[in-house]
Amino acid sequence: MDYGKYKYELAKKEKEARKNQKVINIKEIRLTPNIETHDLNVKAKRAMDFLKDGDKVKVSVRFRGREMGHTEIGKEVLDEFAKITADYGVIDKAPKLEGKSMVMYLGPKTE
Repeated sequence: MDYGKYKYELAKKEKEARKNQKVINIKEIRLTPNIETHDLNVKAKRAMDFLKDGDKVKVSVRFRGREMGHTEIGKEVLDEFAKITADYGVIDKAPKLEGKSMVMYLGPKTE
């Protein structure tokens, strides 16, 4: 068998396999615990656009100073955010405190 032809066939298979792959990007949205409802809706609308495109969304609430004593407010904000975006995404990873921020991952909804 011709080695050049063999190499060509391998390259062709790899290119075809790469064409069928879907690259998943992770977009991040940062919130604060004392965010207003309109600002939350604007951020949620942006997240819905990301989810429609098939990207995952990392939603993080950053706590500063005395806000660390009231992490339950951040959890409420993330729960409200998940409720707003429920039509387009599902929670991949539940809200969890990591250092000075609480992080939640949303993935696109599959039909």
